[in-house]
Amino acid sequence: MLMGQPIAIAIHGGAGNIRPENLPPDRAQKVEAYMREVVEEAYLLLQQGRMAIEVVEVAVRRLEDAGYFNAGTGAVPNERGEVELDAAIMDGHTRRAGAVAAVRQVRNPITLARYVMERTSHVLIVGAGADSLAQLWNLPLRNGIETPSEVPWSYGTVGAVALDKHGNLAAATSTGGIMHKKAGRVGDTPLIGAGTYAENGVVAVSATGQGEYFIRSVLAYDIAARIRYAKQPLREAVLQAFAERLEPIGGQGGVIALSPAGEVFLHFNTPGMYRAAINASGHRIVGIFR
Repeated sequence: MLMGQPIAIAIHGGAGNIRPENLPPDRAQKVEAYMREVVEEAYLLLQQGRMAIEVVEVAVRRLEDAGYFNAGTGAVPNERGEVELDAAIMDGHTRRAGAVAAVRQVRNPITLARYVMERTSHVLIVGAGADSLAQLWNLPLRNGIETPSEVPWSYGTVGAVALDKHGNLAAATSTGGIMHKKAGRVGDTPLIGAGTYAENGVVAVSATGQGEYFIRSVLAYDIAARIRYAKQPLREAVLQAFAERLEPIGGQGGVIALSPAGEVFLHFNTPGMYRAAINASGHRIVGIFR
């Protein structure tokens, strides 16, 4: 472990048409308190020397279990009234990744994604095949969790990025996708380089928003490429990726991005994004609106 190696953590709970007028103050306070709790727990794990890959899984699992967000317990149904979940996780040290898409039975898709990374030679497993692995590995199942009667407060995806004491970056993302989507639709979340990406010495990114546009932009990797090859600073890379790749085709959403030095940049072009972070200097951010 390097002496003085910085640590940092950032999480999001989705970006979208999130405004003070459509989110009552009591709900805003409740979800901010929850995000603060999650980010502080994750930061403590990093202080204890836990690996970034473990910390992002733990943080996203907590967000999946919250019920406030469109992921895990709070996921919205597709056009058939069924819940189909997507998730991905990536280890910046090895660039190994695991992802699942259109799964219905598992309670925490992010844990299943990590198991795919660690227990198989594959990256992405979908549908019934992924659900059968969840049962094989005795992961907790949804067991008849009712779909929300209203859209979760976040309108979107959850995610986390972390930098650990060993200098490793990791990213994780989980979603229920678009409300009333076509059955079998898969967004950017489980696609490495679109909604999720991590590479040591470069960046960790988790995205949220209109997934089709993030896929077409390969946005998470585009940010990484700007940093790796053009040597752009984190903030500039994110802003230019949005301006040159995402926004010209009509894309809306946000990203949480984390540098190898522990710099955090949270960016969104929507009215709001649920977000919380602690950067390398210990500065804390919790917010919803602009």
